[in-house]
Amino acid sequence: MGLIEAIILSVLAASTPLLLAATGELVTERSGVLNLGVEGMMIVGAACGFGGAWLSGSIIVGALCGMVAGILMSLIFALMALGLAVNQVATGLALTILGIGLSGLIGAGFVGERITPAPHLHIPGLSDIPLAGRILFGEDGFIYLSIALVVGVWWFLYRTRAGLILRACGDNHISAHALGYPVLRIRLYAVMFGGACAGLAGAYLPLAYTPFFIPGMTAGRGWIALALTVFASWRPARLVVGAYLFGAVTILQLHAQGAGIGIPSQFMSSLPYLATIIVLVLLSRARTGGSTAPAALGTVFVPDR
Repeated sequence: MGLIEAIILSVLAASTPLLLAATGELVTERSGVLNLGVEGMMIVGAACGFGGAWLSGSIIVGALCGMVAGILMSLIFALMALGLAVNQVATGLALTILGIGLSGLIGAGFVGERITPAPHLHIPGLSDIPLAGRILFGEDGFIYLSIALVVGVWWFLYRTRAGLILRACGDNHISAHALGYPVLRIRLYAVMFGGACAGLAGAYLPLAYTPFFIPGMTAGRGWIALALTVFASWRPARLVVGAYLFGAVTILQLHAQGAGIGIPSQFMSSLPYLATIIVLVLLSRARTGGSTAPAALGTVFVPDR
């Protein structure tokens, strides 16, 4: 395997959890809900996903456990932010704190254990093509699923009536409610979808990226996923570019350290987060210039009784 091929494969693997989590958050925010608890849902998904795979011996069971864990965490958020109309920012931050603590409790018994990671696709002939073969036909199922998920979300948002209704709830929930659409129910489904994606993204880490669980293994990826949603201007196609860009920054800083570049490792490891801050600052300054953010994003909606 050549160096270029190794770097590309590493970038794909590093970008997949970001893409999965950001896709779910994109749908959530398109409905008008700002869920800052992605990091908490991811780390709980990682603990439950590894536990499910270790106990059952099945990667699929582990992935499903991660998704269910993410959905259950999202229901806690929905109960507070949608049911009780609590501030969404505060609720999301509390969910992250809860998730970090809960993951440590769930995963305490699995620290030090290892599993067989998710198998990679192998198509005789195609997978053996130099460079492109391994990249296109030799990855694990999570990577292909992440791309298919983005395509499916794009089709849903822009080619279906249900997607149009969801975007209407995010742009003007009062008008959507006046037309008879169940805004809170639609937002609940969007939040649950975002939780499932975040849980799956977290489960990917111990099931395919590194075949073991350690506390805090998400390492801020949930926050980067939130930044990616803004970076992509809430559009699925741009989300792919942003995810692979952030993944490339993460991997290239490791290769730079391995090449002996005289940059402190503490600074290099902080590059993804520095990039996140820069993106957020630039886009927040541009919001007054015609941002595509849903107009009702983060706004509490209480239907008339």
